[in-house]
Amino acid sequence: MKLFNSLTHQLEEFEPINPPQVKLYACGPTVYDFAHLGHLRKYVMDDILIRTLQQLGYKVTHVQNVTDVGHLTSDADTGEDKIEKGARKYSLDAYAVAKKFEDYFYYSMDLMNNLRPTITCRATEHVQEMLKLVESLEEKGFTYIIENDGVYFDTSKVKDYGRLAGIDVEQLKAGARVEQVSGKRHVTDFALWKFERPGEDRAMVWPSKWHERSFPGWHIECSAMSMKYLGEQIDVHTGGIDHIPVHHTNEVVQSESATGKKPFSRYWVHHNFLLVEAEKMSKSLGNFFTIDDVVKKGFDPMALRLLFLSAHYRSEMNFTWENLAGAQTSWLRLKKLVGKLMLGKPEVSPQLSAVAQRYQQQFVQAMAEDINTPEALAVLWQVVKHEQIVDLEKLELFLQFDQYLGLGLAKVEAVDDVIKLDSLPAQVRQLLTQREQARTEKDFVQADRLREELNKMGFEVEDTAEGQRISSH
Repeated sequence: MKLFNSLTHQLEEFEPINPPQVKLYACGPTVYDFAHLGHLRKYVMDDILIRTLQQLGYKVTHVQNVTDVGHLTSDADTGEDKIEKGARKYSLDAYAVAKKFEDYFYYSMDLMNNLRPTITCRATEHVQEMLKLVESLEEKGFTYIIENDGVYFDTSKVKDYGRLAGIDVEQLKAGARVEQVSGKRHVTDFALWKFERPGEDRAMVWPSKWHERSFPGWHIECSAMSMKYLGEQIDVHTGGIDHIPVHHTNEVVQSESATGKKPFSRYWVHHNFLLVEAEKMSKSLGNFFTIDDVVKKGFDPMALRLLFLSAHYRSEMNFTWENLAGAQTSWLRLKKLVGKLMLGKPEVSPQLSAVAQRYQQQFVQAMAEDINTPEALAVLWQVVKHEQIVDLEKLELFLQFDQYLGLGLAKVEAVDDVIKLDSLPAQVRQLLTQREQARTEKDFVQADRLREELNKMGFEVEDTAEGQRISSH
């Protein structure tokens, strides 16, 4: 298997530390508002990565955090905590708003058919682990304190601070990347632990050796929870590309400084942005959509999943309701075909022919080559149309492919929608007879022309070993 590693900016052979075990940490949601389509795309593609690893023989321990404290509105160390801001917006206390939107996040994940993480860990339940990690960094000389603000990491103590993001620290100007906090020694320094300011009256605070009312910085949370459940080194860390310059860069340096420069993660997998109607998603623009919006418009969540699979995870994707409608048409077509094939599903999987095996190999190669879902889907649709692959082989291939794609095809109910010939109009029966004659004479151009004519009349013709099957659109 090959993965594009954001750390080296190269496509690399995947070699976990202790195969077949794979330790994977995924940056989870900050639960202050509804999960939207951009979140759904990121976590669907995480799910595809995990399913692919499993199908290729790896045993994945998937740890995903829930940020329910400490993520300020700025990626730097300024602004209000997003959880407290959400609590005020929805007239709930901070813990209630975090629970409300954590529940909505996993409700959305379940509708998208994403596997649940092996371990889900909330920041508020791991404060002591974070404190110990900050204290360890302090003991090693990597920190300093800004009065009435917090404990900061001194990035000048790390020579290769910006290697994940390709940052040239010497060329950074104050304020060029993030807002500046008064008292910071260097533009790239960041908060490990924050203090409540006078008059702030935060809902979520904990006592620490530095301040009676304090709380974790966002970046320290992921390092502490990853180390608790996966150890000092992991195989894969995933997240959005927006996390590279600050959050993930800071994770790397604080983790490796605490553990003595052991590589924190061998591979970094980053997902690109989802735009909506070619614009960034925003409630002010009226293009902020959730899974409920998708369902209310009559779309199946699996159509949305299929749409996400049509673009590579490292490519920017533009969502429109029109392209979702196209994905819905494709999904219903696939679901209908699988439903028909399920009628003849055998007890034992069939032996695949050489032709079917070739498509099987092409699909696996696409998924093993940096999770190339567009190429894998192209293989699937080729199987749909291929006349030399018999029905039982098609069904077996679809079910195998779905172990990677997670569309839930094994749960599709068997449906017999074949129309009996004697119930068809005379004109349709005549065209079917002509088409059967053309196929017997190997006049496939004429057979395709007649199929298209029947299609325009509202009938779909499928060639099987038993002859033509006709169903309505």
